[in-house]
Amino acid sequence: MAPERDPARAERVPVGATATTRPRVRLDQPRPPRRRILPEWDPEAFGRLSERIARFLGTGRFIVWMTIVIIVWVLWNIFAPRDLRFDNYPFIFLTLMLSLQASYAAPLILLAQNRQDDRDRVNLEQDRKQNERSIADTEYLTREIAALRIGLGEVATRDWIRSELQDMVKELEGMRDGHVVFPAERSRGRDVDDR
Repeated sequence: MAPERDPARAERVPVGATATTRPRVRLDQPRPPRRRILPEWDPEAFGRLSERIARFLGTGRFIVWMTIVIIVWVLWNIFAPRDLRFDNYPFIFLTLMLSLQASYAAPLILLAQNRQDDRDRVNLEQDRKQNERSIADTEYLTREIAALRIGLGEVATRDWIRSELQDMVKELEGMRDGHVVFPAERSRGRDVDDR
């Protein structure tokens, strides 16, 4: 029994000017990777290597070793037997080697500086965000302290309660003596007693 073909799924056959056959490209799947002519490398690993080289080039050890190599080079090519010399007096090969070293050192140092700049930029951004959070926290705490101060202004303090209790004790003592002293009379009474 042959499977039935769905007319909606039937392949379209190009007709007319577009009748050239092209390979079908599936849009729902990624393309297979192309072969590269140039070698591939990990940029992060290359950056770390360049930083190590740049760090070494900036040390006194490198200067000392380079000086020793140049002195040995020059002395060898001056005092060695003629058939063992490989770079005669103008030292053109030495100049070429130093130029080659400089031509590689400069880009490596620049790459290391760019990576350091990127790290510094990220650190500055993180510091800026941390400062913003600290400022927001400080403002929040300032508002909370102000609210507490306002709230404490309405709360009875120990001294106020003590003075109120002393006034009540005086009123009770005055009631015990037989006469009631109202607050208004109390202030007048003090004025009278003071005279």
